[in-house]
Amino acid sequence: QVQLVESGGGLVQAGGSLRLSCAASGRTFSSYTMGWFRQAPGKERENVAAISRSGGRTDYADSVKGRFTISRDNAKNMVYLQMNSLKPEDTAVYYCAAGIHAIVLVAAGQVDYWGQGTQVTVSS
Repeated sequence: QVQLVESGGGLVQAGGSLRLSCAASGRTFSSYTMGWFRQAPGKERENVAAISRSGGRTDYADSVKGRFTISRDNAKNMVYLQMNSLKPEDTAVYYCAAGIHAIVLVAAGQVDYWGQGTQVTVSS
């Protein structure tokens, strides 16, 4: 089992940047595929970015390609999401996610563990 704790959310102006961090508990962190999802009010939770167990493969939603970067540090049990050129439509609660079986997390149904979420608000 793994516990996930996000940090780094907040309020930022459009065009600004934020870096989200996710700290994972447990000694088998490198065996989990990791990802970031987000959920805006009245909308379904959607995949934002995903990273494989080794970090060698990453995937991004089309809406964030070229602006967001996911990375992981298996030695520190950490996952990061660097968000640049933020837009008001990026406003949402962002969730860190871990999967046991998936190669890359692209859907909420693949997630085995969720963090509690961190709010990101982008003002225009």
